[in-house]
Amino acid sequence: MKRVLPLIFTSLLSAFLAVAIYKYVEPPCGLAVTDSNGQPVYTRYGDDILFSGDFQRTFLSSEPTDFTSAAERVTPAVVNIRAMESGSYRLWGSGGVGSSSGSGVIISPDGYIVTNNHVIEGGNRYEVTLNDHREYNAQLIATDPSTDLALIKVDADNLPFLVFGNSDSLRVGEWVMAVGNPFNLVSTVTAGIVSAKGRSIDILEGDYTIESFIQTDAAVNPGNSGGALVNTNGELVGINTAIITRSGRYEGYSFAIPSNLAQKVIYDLKEFGSVRRGLLGVKIGPVDTRIAEELDLPAIEGVFVSSVVPGGGAYEAGLKAGDVIIGVNEIKVKSIPELQEQIGRLHPGDKVEVHFIRNGEQMTIKVTLRDENHRTGFVLAEDTDVLERHGFDLRELTVIEKRRLRTRGVFVDKIIKGSIIASTAMDPGYIITKINDTSVNSVAEVVELLKKNKNKEVILEGF
Repeated sequence: MKRVLPLIFTSLLSAFLAVAIYKYVEPPCGLAVTDSNGQPVYTRYGDDILFSGDFQRTFLSSEPTDFTSAAERVTPAVVNIRAMESGSYRLWGSGGVGSSSGSGVIISPDGYIVTNNHVIEGGNRYEVTLNDHREYNAQLIATDPSTDLALIKVDADNLPFLVFGNSDSLRVGEWVMAVGNPFNLVSTVTAGIVSAKGRSIDILEGDYTIESFIQTDAAVNPGNSGGALVNTNGELVGINTAIITRSGRYEGYSFAIPSNLAQKVIYDLKEFGSVRRGLLGVKIGPVDTRIAEELDLPAIEGVFVSSVVPGGGAYEAGLKAGDVIIGVNEIKVKSIPELQEQIGRLHPGDKVEVHFIRNGEQMTIKVTLRDENHRTGFVLAEDTDVLERHGFDLRELTVIEKRRLRTRGVFVDKIIKGSIIASTAMDPGYIITKINDTSVNSVAEVVELLKKNKNKEVILEGF
């Protein structure tokens, strides 16, 4: 017995020391922040905070893999949307009515809801059903077909809502949940992993479309379009948009619009009624093996500049055809969708650092983004109506044009046939320098003077 007691004491001492040493050298565990009781948040945040991105975090949320808390937090904020089209015709004494349905995500306590444009584009009346079966009529705020996003609103307060997360922090292989509210079945939750980022599947049409989808294997079926893709902390990291399928049902490929892009688009739709889209002013193509070998690139990645648009921001900054863009604002871009997503988050007038390779040398220039009419400012929808009512489309002069012409003013880009302006001697290319003897240097100044002199005589001076 005397021999056994020292042995037991030594064993216990060793075990104690081992535990103490392990806790001393073990790195701290990652924490996943969740609401204490898993309930939806009703806190009254101001709009500026909700759309500022201040809530975005950069650490990973791949733990825990228990989704119950996040699901309880998210499902109250995902709604069913029914878009109905009331026909103006009458057949056998009755009007025609068609409808489609999908999902949406409440993003503010006062009833703003984001969904896909294709969910609501066929309707002129909209009904929203919450997870607790409350029903509301919704107002369409604005749409952006180039990203397949739309914003609607219901007249309600203190609604559960989701906070935009940081989609840039998502990693391939990370757990995510897809939450939808199809066919009024109440919210449905599926889980999967991020399969890829920056995917383009060529489903959107138009000159300025942006496809840089998050691909997941979380099951997304018809009726879930417009629903939420969330991380395990319950933060909104994407808007579920499409699936690739041969059967019409889910087959393992679903795609979501990244929240960082969606947040910018939704903010613009809410504040301005349309998207303020900044453009580099380049025509681009993918980098393939042939281009990489010809230009002696270090890797088969980047975006090839096939041409530069005269008058655009890239043209004035000095970007040239044959350059290969490899980054924006210190963020590496390997493909066209990645470049489009980064630029798509910015506005006309924003300055960006573009990193590119030319003649085997890495270079950086600063580019001021412009809109499709080469303007650095933004014309509101109501201001566009003023210009259309008079019958022309305007843009600011570029730096090169100001230097060459030695003047300041506004360039007439287009004149509408049969309009007030068309009845004058003005032609496209005319430069307006004064309105009623007041100098103008921007489209906004022209619009303001036209509004001020509504129903009065207006004298446009220029050359």
